[in-house]
Amino acid sequence: MIGLVVTSSLANDKTRTAKSSALHNSSIDASPHLRRRYLFVILTFLLSVLLYVDRICISAAKNEISADLHLDDRQMGWAMSLFALGYALFQTPGGRLADVFGARKALSLIVLAWSAFTGLTGLVKGYLSLLVVRFLFGASEAGAFPSIARATYGWTPMGERGLVQGVVFSGSRIGGAASLALLPILIDSLGWRGAFLLLTGVGVVWAIVWFWWFRDDPRDHQGISSEELDYVLANRQQKTCGEKTSAESKSLRLKTILSSRNVQLLAFQYFCSNFTFFFCLTWLFPHLQKTYQLSGVEAGFYAAAPLVAGACGNWTSGFWVDRLYRRGLWRWSRRIPAGLGFVLGATGLLGHLASSDPIAAISWFCLAVFGADMTLSPSWSTCIDIAKSNAGTVSGLMNMAGNIGSFVTALAFPYLAAWVGSNGPFFLIAALLNASGAAAWLLIDPQRELAKV
Repeated sequence: MIGLVVTSSLANDKTRTAKSSALHNSSIDASPHLRRRYLFVILTFLLSVLLYVDRICISAAKNEISADLHLDDRQMGWAMSLFALGYALFQTPGGRLADVFGARKALSLIVLAWSAFTGLTGLVKGYLSLLVVRFLFGASEAGAFPSIARATYGWTPMGERGLVQGVVFSGSRIGGAASLALLPILIDSLGWRGAFLLLTGVGVVWAIVWFWWFRDDPRDHQGISSEELDYVLANRQQKTCGEKTSAESKSLRLKTILSSRNVQLLAFQYFCSNFTFFFCLTWLFPHLQKTYQLSGVEAGFYAAAPLVAGACGNWTSGFWVDRLYRRGLWRWSRRIPAGLGFVLGATGLLGHLASSDPIAAISWFCLAVFGADMTLSPSWSTCIDIAKSNAGTVSGLMNMAGNIGSFVTALAFPYLAAWVGSNGPFFLIAALLNASGAAAWLLIDPQRELAKV
């Protein structure tokens, strides 16, 4: 029975997207110049790198900050969690900012604000000021990825959307990996305060370049060729079942968005995905250092490996999202990479739990993060599919739920360990959440537009 349902759904998916795939294959971008949408991808990729360099610096500096401010692990857990809480709570307002004012202004403001709080982290004098600054740092970073999603809708053809999302999110993993490997060296040279202050200037430079170069509508960009512009406009969003896309011309009410089963399931599965991944940004480094008696540099290189695996997971998933879509499998181009990713995530977590040496433990955790990051491209692509010009708000809601998962992760690991005397329950819970995320994707439908709910 299940096989018949899946076969029928695949056939129906092919029928509904055949015309759009033909349009994509027949529309050729023949511009001889460097395509401006590729420069857009490069800029947002670099922003993703910077976002995670700034974010993960506190994990690499955890021991130095703890010693300087006289904090224990649970207090550091709260500092990390309050970042995630601020990041979660301001996702929807940040995404709405991009929907209303455009990604050009929104991202410029967002990056300037978070860069300021990066520098202020290096100036804190005690536990309370650390909590306040980290919460505000998270709040100011919150709108970045939803704003990128809104910009992606305007600049990216449907058949390239999966890989673009994969490339952009791989930047965060590469940035995180580089941070864990190199920040300990920078911290040894400049001290943890100097490292935070140095990172502030990089964000200011990016914001200036973005505001100067980017335009919310590619039709307003003087550097884009007529061939590329025609190609983008013809392919950036397909109509379903021959109907007009009403989401193009008006903002959706929050009630409409929240009542959508698609949005509810996207939020739930993103909570499951982030519960696994955020461990990399918070406790993996000190966990490896303590469990296997590693130096800071050794732990940094081990902890960087899962983030590299995550980048590979993003590229792999983005490739398959676009490949399956171009074969006429719109719905399954999102479901298959995400569902497989969650299965790999659960497998890797259980393998990590059973490992007794650092190489085996990191190898299994690399598989888990590879799988967790396979869920990102289909998740964000689906937000853009169903929300279109409201993609900032919808992706913000999804990312809010995901970062509530991050908030829980940063606290659950130290508190569960203190409660039961073992790290085992944390990894078992994470594996169960991955299995639940895989099940959720069987019910998510990227072809069901929010305007029709």
